[in-house]
Amino acid sequence: MKTWGIKEALKTYNIENWGDNYFNVNLAGNMTVHPKQTPGQGIDIIQVIEDVKKQNLSLPVVIRFQDILRNRVVNLNESFRKAIAETNYNGVYKGVYPIKVNQMREVVEEIIDAGAPYNFGLEAGSKSELAAVLAMETAKDSLVICNGYKDYSFIKMALMGNKLGKNVIIVVEKLSDLYQTIAVSKELGVMPMIGVRFKLATKGSGKWENSSGDLAKFGLTTHEVIHLVEVLKKEGMERCFKLLHFHIGSQISNIRVIKDAVKEATRIYAKLMKMGLNLEYIDVGGGLGVDYDGSRTNFASSMNYSLQEYCNDVVYSIKEVCENEEVPEPNIVSESGRALVAHHSVLVVNVFGNIEVGSTPTALPESDEEADVVKEMRYLLTNLNLKNMMESFNEAATRKEEALSMFKLGFLSLEDRAKVEFLYWQICKLLAKESKDLSHVPEDVAQLDKYLSDQYLCNFSLFQSMPDHWAIQQLFPIIPIHRLNEEPTKEATLADITCDSDGKVCKFVDLRDIRDTLKLHALRDNEQYYLGFFLMGAYQDIMGDLHNLYGRVNEVHVFTDDTEPGGYYIEEVIRGNDVAGVLSWIQYNPAGLEKRVKEMIDIKVKEGIIKPKEGVDLLNFYETNLFGYTYMNNEIPPSTLGTAQAAVSQHQNGSQIMQAAPKEMQ
Repeated sequence: MKTWGIKEALKTYNIENWGDNYFNVNLAGNMTVHPKQTPGQGIDIIQVIEDVKKQNLSLPVVIRFQDILRNRVVNLNESFRKAIAETNYNGVYKGVYPIKVNQMREVVEEIIDAGAPYNFGLEAGSKSELAAVLAMETAKDSLVICNGYKDYSFIKMALMGNKLGKNVIIVVEKLSDLYQTIAVSKELGVMPMIGVRFKLATKGSGKWENSSGDLAKFGLTTHEVIHLVEVLKKEGMERCFKLLHFHIGSQISNIRVIKDAVKEATRIYAKLMKMGLNLEYIDVGGGLGVDYDGSRTNFASSMNYSLQEYCNDVVYSIKEVCENEEVPEPNIVSESGRALVAHHSVLVVNVFGNIEVGSTPTALPESDEEADVVKEMRYLLTNLNLKNMMESFNEAATRKEEALSMFKLGFLSLEDRAKVEFLYWQICKLLAKESKDLSHVPEDVAQLDKYLSDQYLCNFSLFQSMPDHWAIQQLFPIIPIHRLNEEPTKEATLADITCDSDGKVCKFVDLRDIRDTLKLHALRDNEQYYLGFFLMGAYQDIMGDLHNLYGRVNEVHVFTDDTEPGGYYIEEVIRGNDVAGVLSWIQYNPAGLEKRVKEMIDIKVKEGIIKPKEGVDLLNFYETNLFGYTYMNNEIPPSTLGTAQAAVSQHQNGSQIMQAAPKEMQ
C-alpha cells in the first residue's frame, strides 16, 4: 500500500523545483520559509497566521518575507561580480530596480538598503515614480534610469536630480525626448546624462516577445540613432550620450534569446564608439525570469537557465563582441525586477466552502412513476463494469441529452430531470474512480477528473490579488500551507468571492504541463483550510483593481530573528482597505451614506415598522460594517452557526438515495 509523507508532498506540488530553496515542508506538514536559502527549521507559515490573528487581522493576508528581498539583491550582484571576475571583464556591474514591478515603499527601501554596498540604483517610468525615486536615499554612485515617454515636467524633474547630485540618465525613447532634453538642460544650465533605447531586431520569448523589433512600442531605429548622434555633435553634447539601452520583454524564458540580444546590442555599442562617442554603459534591460512552475524549460512560466548562467552569458557575450571590435568594455546595467521581488510575497487565503459536481442536498428516491429515461439511467449505473464502460458512458451521455430535450418540450418533470442528472454524475464518478488503475484509459474517461473536480471557494479577489492570472494566464504555485503530511484526496479548481464568472483559477503549475485541477484535502467541519499563493511579489501588488470594491488585503512584514520564538518577528502590520475607504475612492462620502441610512431607519421607526431598539441595532451594524474589512468574515455568531449546521446536517442525511449500484467494477 502506497504511503504518504513529506517527500510525496514535495513531489506532488513540485516545491523543491520552483521553491529555489526558499520554501519547504516541516514534520508537522506545514509550509516553511527559509529567507536565506539555508536548511533548518525555517519559518512556519501557519505559526505566522496564528500571530496575524492575534493582531486582530482577518484573512486574506499578504505576508512579505523581507529577508528574501535582501537575499535576492545580494545574489544578483554577487553573481555578476563572479562572472566579471572569472572572465577578467574590465567594466563593473551597476544594476537598477525598476520600481514599476512593485512600488511599495517597504519593498523599495529594503532593496536600496541591501543594494547599497553594490551601488544598486532605481528605475522610474513615470513622473510619479520619479518623484518617489528622487527622494530615496540611494548610494552616491548608483544610477537612476528614466524610461518611458516623457513630457517637459518629467525631463525637468530628472535634470533636477542631476543638480541634486544624483546620476540620473534620461533614456530617449523617441526623438522628441532628445529635443526636449536639450532644451530643458539649457534652461536649467545642467549637462544631461542621456541614454538611448535601441529597437533590436532580436525578438523576445514568451508572452512579451513583441517588446522588441520594428513594431516595438519604445525605442529608436538605426537611422534615428544616427540622426541623434548628428544632433548631439551639432550641439556639442556628444559626451552626454552615456548609455545604450535595450529591452526585449519581461520573463524571458530562453537563454539563447538573451545572448542573441546582448550580442546585437553590443555590436551597436561598438559601432557607436567607433563613430567617436564615449559610451559608459550598456543597459540590458529586464527579462531575467522566474521559474514559476519549476520545470527549468523555455515554457512561458519557466526559464531554461539559472541566475549565474544569465550573468555569465551577459558578461561573456559583451566581452566577446568588444574584443572582436577592439573597443573598451562598458559597465553593465540590468533592470531585473521580477526576479528580485517575486519570491518574497505569499498570499494566504482561507477556503470557506466547496461546490461538488453531482451532489444533491435533497432526497431523490426511486419511484414507480418516474420516466423511462430515469429507469434506463438506473440500469446503466447498476450494470456498469470495466468491459462495458465506454458503451455505458456514451449511453449515459445520450440519455442525459435526451432527458434535457424532453424537459424543454414539456415531457419530463423537474424531479425526473434532477434524477437523470444526478445518476449521470454518479456514473461518471464511478468510471473515474475505477479506471485509475487501468494500463490504458480511454481519453474521454481520462478527462472526467477535470469535469468532476470540486470548486473550492476562496476568500480573495482574483482581480485584486492575482490580476496576471486573469489577464495573461500567468501561472503561480498554489498549495495548501498545512496538512501536507496527509494525502490530498480531492481534485479541485478555485473560485474567488467576486460576482464575476471569470473570478476563478483553473490552470495550475505542473512539472511537465499545465494542470487543470489542483490536489487538495477534503474540508473538515469547524476547521479552517488555508491555501498559499506563492511567488506573488512581482506586479500583483500594484496591478490589482477594485473589482467589486474589495480593495487591498491585510499585510504583514516578517523578518528573520533566531532569538525570537519561531525564528522570526512581525515588524510591521498594514491593514487592508475598509468598506468606507474603497467607497471614498469612487466619490462616495461615508458620512453621507451613514446619514442617509439613519434617516431611512428613523422614518421606519416613526411608522412603527421598526422598533426603536431594533433601529439602533441596525444602524450600529451598518456603521460597524462600513468601517470593517472588505473581505469575507468567517466568524459566524454561535446562535446562527448552530442553526446553520443543523440545517446542513439535515440536508446531508436526506440526500442519501437508496438505489441499486454496483459494489465493484470487474
